[in-house]
Amino acid sequence: MINVAGHLREQNGTYQMILSWKDTTGKRRTKSISTGLPVKGNKKRAESLLRQTQKEFNPETMQQVCDLPVSEYFTRWLRESVMSLPPETYGRYAYDMGKVIMPYFEKKQLSLKALAPRDLETFFRYERQQEEATVQQLLDWHKELSDAFQYAIDSNWLKVNPIKEVDPCLDNSPVLFTDFFMDWLKMMKSRVAITTYANYEIVITRRIIPYFKPFNYTLQDLEQHPKYIQDFYQHELDRGVTANTVIHYHANIRKCLQYAFQIGMIRSNPADRVERPRKEKFKSEVYKAEELEQLFKVIQGDPSEFGVIMAAFYGLRRSEIVGLKWDAIDFENKTISIQHTVVSTKVDGVMTEVARDRTKTKSSCRTLPLIPACEQMLNKMKKEQELNRKVCGKDYCTDYLDYIYVNPMGRRIRPDFLSQHFPDFLVAHQMKRIRFHDLRHSCASLLYANGVSLKEIQEWLGHSDISTTSNIYTHLDFSSKVSSANAIVNIFPENTKV
Repeated sequence: MINVAGHLREQNGTYQMILSWKDTTGKRRTKSISTGLPVKGNKKRAESLLRQTQKEFNPETMQQVCDLPVSEYFTRWLRESVMSLPPETYGRYAYDMGKVIMPYFEKKQLSLKALAPRDLETFFRYERQQEEATVQQLLDWHKELSDAFQYAIDSNWLKVNPIKEVDPCLDNSPVLFTDFFMDWLKMMKSRVAITTYANYEIVITRRIIPYFKPFNYTLQDLEQHPKYIQDFYQHELDRGVTANTVIHYHANIRKCLQYAFQIGMIRSNPADRVERPRKEKFKSEVYKAEELEQLFKVIQGDPSEFGVIMAAFYGLRRSEIVGLKWDAIDFENKTISIQHTVVSTKVDGVMTEVARDRTKTKSSCRTLPLIPACEQMLNKMKKEQELNRKVCGKDYCTDYLDYIYVNPMGRRIRPDFLSQHFPDFLVAHQMKRIRFHDLRHSCASLLYANGVSLKEIQEWLGHSDISTTSNIYTHLDFSSKVSSANAIVNIFPENTKV
């Protein structure tokens, strides 16, 4: 137990606590801590505060205060200021800290020593723009933060008050593009579907932020030099990223900067002044009728059998296959309704399955005929599930009783299973390798080759726009073009000798 001596000293009209102790080497150490109490009429309160501080003082802990997260420092400051502040002032400070300031900085994970004026400017900017704080609120919070950091200076934990030059009511310094992008991403989490947010998060945190962070570009830098954005696109293309992926990056950057423009942080959107890469035309590998016939034979009994058949015959997406429920099957009217989906996505680093009663687009919600072969397969699956439930007893998972596509233990098949297992299955059976999603393209190609119109294919696949159907699938069946060429060649004049 370290013996801490102490006495009071008057300085600039207030009481200072002078603490003294010996360190582990036997060397005498001293520390000055402000009580914040005016000298007049506060001697007893100052003496009481000194005794409490002597009792709780731990030199090793005090040396680590600078490494504390800012929100934890605020908690400590409030605890140690309870006796030095008037009750009314302390109550207001504690309320504002607990409701506004500390929750904000808890998300930032900044230490006291790492806190910079820019971080405080970002806080006030957030409160002005997102929470619509009044001028008086901003000024009150500025005063409270100033007092909190002054305590750190008086205790020799900080040398300079980081809030000294910060105007809570004005944007008086540039904002780093990467900082703004991350704040925008957090804002979007509550405004878009969780799967959309997950896509944003992957692109922004893994690609865009790592590239721009070393440059320390501000929003104003990008506004004045759109070439910085263009350089990023070229960098990605040079390292082998596809043009379509870079276009996806551009969409994220443009949307973020458009928000910065809307709230007045920049006067124009620099993303509108760069050249996007030209979109690459999609080309897919597909299975022809004879290849599908072979696949249907060898896939029998495999866990992916149901998924493969539904993708190849009905052209369903994997989210639609895994999301099929028993109430979507109308055995009486012989129909299948596509209305529920399940997708896998990583949110904040955690893989999550999102089930929802809606499809990718409004047009994706569709009703298709139930063919006899599929009806027979579904009846067989239903009997197997009932038998598995009896055999497994209490070990059978009952969370997914409504779903069709479950494993023998009752757990719903993961969407990722189909994408990962299918290519491996093809390699093992020495078949042409295609992606699982290419079964959907194979379905469309087969329909087109058999004279089904683009409009009918669009409705079968659930595309929202017929141009999507046309752009993706019309090039897949070359045999129809050969037939057209043969029809013309019959009337083409023969070559004559000169």
